[in-house]
Amino acid sequence: MSYGTVDPAYAQRLATIPSEDDGPVWMVNLMDYRNRAVYPDGTDHGLSGREADDIYAPFAVLAEIGAQIVFVGEVTEQLLGPAPRWDRVAIVRYPTRRSFIEMQARPDFLDRHVHKEAGMASTIIMGGSPLPIFEVPGSTEWADVPHPPTPDDGPVVVIHVIRWADGGREVMTGYEMAAAQKAAPHGVQVAGWFDVEGTVVGDGRAWDQVRLNAFPSRRAFEAVLTDPDRLAAQHAYREPAMADTYALILRPVFDLTVLSDAVAQDTSVQ
Repeated sequence: MSYGTVDPAYAQRLATIPSEDDGPVWMVNLMDYRNRAVYPDGTDHGLSGREADDIYAPFAVLAEIGAQIVFVGEVTEQLLGPAPRWDRVAIVRYPTRRSFIEMQARPDFLDRHVHKEAGMASTIIMGGSPLPIFEVPGSTEWADVPHPPTPDDGPVVVIHVIRWADGGREVMTGYEMAAAQKAAPHGVQVAGWFDVEGTVVGDGRAWDQVRLNAFPSRRAFEAVLTDPDRLAAQHAYREPAMADTYALILRPVFDLTVLSDAVAQDTSVQ
């Protein structure tokens, strides 16, 4: 595979999990596109990498197996994390882990996959399960915040991909409490937090959690980002808690209620 390395142990786990232990799995995709798509014949067919991936998008296949695209966001800025520079993030909910594996062998999927292979420079695909939606205490409705969404500055989602340092998850609690207090007046909402059980395709690194937090506008995010008390908590708790991370600002393509409703559905039956 030209755009990443498959983790054979996790792939085997997905393929062999007993049906009684199987259930929904959420695949979080970070995508880095080639400037020009490169097909097996060596030509680019006049397409950018992004355009090739748009042709790949297997909507009909996903619908037939009961999978659902619950989030797509375009990366506007990469705040933290080394190369590559990610271009797009998508999250797909599959009804079972086995359905994800079986999709890989479908002829109608393979026919489309050539476009993904041509367009993608690198990717990380993580599988996991959503955590119960965390309601930010005292969060303000977006119509009443200091920086509400406008036609020129609409909602943004900040995604954090996290690998914890030893004991980092517990250390992070101190940051979460301080950050929630400062973010609430600006209308921050948890769009979806996920525990990562494995990486299907990547660069060999392991990840523990993915967090998506929604802000009514970029200005609202900046107000929270620059709050002195939140910055102090970041240095005291957040930075020591993480061994590795990506932080990206996204402009959502799908209505965020698609993601939050799907998360609520899955976590309500756990």
